[in-house]
Amino acid sequence: MFNSKNPMSIDVASSEASRLAECPIWCDETNSLWWVDVLEPTLWRLDGLTGACNRYPVKARRIGSLALREKGGLLLACEDGLYAFDPDTCRQRFLVDPEPRADGHRKNDGRCDWTGSFWVGTLRERDYAPVGALYRVSEDKTVTAIASGLAIPNGVAFDRQRGRAYFADTRAFTIWVCDYDPVADVIGEPRIFARTTAPARPDGSCIDEEGYLWNALYAGSAVVRYSPDGDVSRILELPVSHPTCCSFGGPNLDRLYITSAYEPLSAEQRSEEPLAGHVLVADPGVRGRREFRTRL
Repeated sequence: MFNSKNPMSIDVASSEASRLAECPIWCDETNSLWWVDVLEPTLWRLDGLTGACNRYPVKARRIGSLALREKGGLLLACEDGLYAFDPDTCRQRFLVDPEPRADGHRKNDGRCDWTGSFWVGTLRERDYAPVGALYRVSEDKTVTAIASGLAIPNGVAFDRQRGRAYFADTRAFTIWVCDYDPVADVIGEPRIFARTTAPARPDGSCIDEEGYLWNALYAGSAVVRYSPDGDVSRILELPVSHPTCCSFGGPNLDRLYITSAYEPLSAEQRSEEPLAGHVLVADPGVRGRREFRTRL
């Protein structure tokens, strides 16, 4: 296990703190990091060359996640559906709503698989009851239900080499994995990959080049690296209590970007956690993989 008493060096990448920063995605074509503040809502971009941070206005009540599009621009998972977003003009265009008749629900964590499909979770925000779901939205906008009965679907990640899909339910303290063969259109039965212990809850995830899963522990002040067998490989302790997601970036994909939140903290707690809500960056000692792009 990683010796957490001698932690990796951690820097701050963002210029401002977010209420609930989520879904960091590195764009290798522009050397930039994108992420969202779910609650504002705001879309953010970090220029990897200059370090400058810029915000983009979005027409939405909530932004749960984002993805890079093969056709250019971004895909945004807003409360009422998926949108194409052009950063140059800030224009957004409705694509599809995977859950159009669920009143009071919004979109949450999402990520692209290697076929260009976008997987996205939904939740009921007023009480976080286990009535949310996880969907796959294909290039032709076909929607496939993957899992139901989720309170806060999270941690969507894909290992193409092993033919796997991962997802979590933050409220259930559980990460699942299932076999995935998109050519045969076969999605295996989810099986438990890992569990966390309260108060630490599994949030957003990413995969490194060795096929290990990195998961942000919300209310757990850490990011954990799991082996493909589900064993804890490393623990990266953080100066924030509520990390939300992680993603590899940088020109060599050898930097780990970690989003966090300050929204659940009291004024006193925020004074004790001055970096809460910021995007942190660490040297994890391993490279990541390029983000898949959606064909939507």
